[in-house]
Amino acid sequence: MTEQEKDARNKSEEEKLNEYIQSMQQAIEQNPENGVAHYNLGCVYIGKGMYQEAEKELKLAIQHTPDLAEAYVQLGGLAMRDGDYSTCLSYNKQATQFRPRFAVPHGNVGFAYLQLGQVQEAIKWLRRALSFDPHFVQARSTLASAYLMEGDTEECIKECHKVIEEQPTFGPAYNNLALAYMEKGDYRTALQHCDSARENGYEVPQDMVDQLEAYRG
Repeated sequence: MTEQEKDARNKSEEEKLNEYIQSMQQAIEQNPENGVAHYNLGCVYIGKGMYQEAEKELKLAIQHTPDLAEAYVQLGGLAMRDGDYSTCLSYNKQATQFRPRFAVPHGNVGFAYLQLGQVQEAIKWLRRALSFDPHFVQARSTLASAYLMEGDTEECIKECHKVIEEQPTFGPAYNNLALAYMEKGDYRTALQHCDSARENGYEVPQDMVDQLEAYRG
């Protein structure tokens, strides 16, 4: 595809997106209490990087449609993006109340607890997320990180291998494997997984790379 073709394609996609925004805005003008339209518009704004506008629309969505679990998840995602994990917890927990078997908010709660250093709570929520969706790769990778933080390298390794079986190019899983094998003192195996993490686009900390390079060859 030439640069001109790429530009034309991008322009076409941008035009379609703008048309969709206009259609949602019109729907809201006709019915300001249309929570789904507010939600859809908020999601588009997130895609465009218009986060303040997105937050406003998503809050209107739950104001008019209080049981719209996806809107709480998106608001939690915005809070997570800002590093506000307490607010992230609150929104995602509300989402689980409206859709108790919705794996995504359970996984997000687990991630937020892990960031707050509450490892046992994180593990509980992540396991629950995986009970609803065993193929939820991000939740399983976060669970592996939680086990690693707890010092349970064997469980970390087991979960990482499950991630890789599901998604062989998932770089964070290889990084967790490298860390786990470093904890076990198996630096050659750690180096192999470190290489795999980097090959799959994961940015391994340079001090870790330097430490493992001594075991190459």
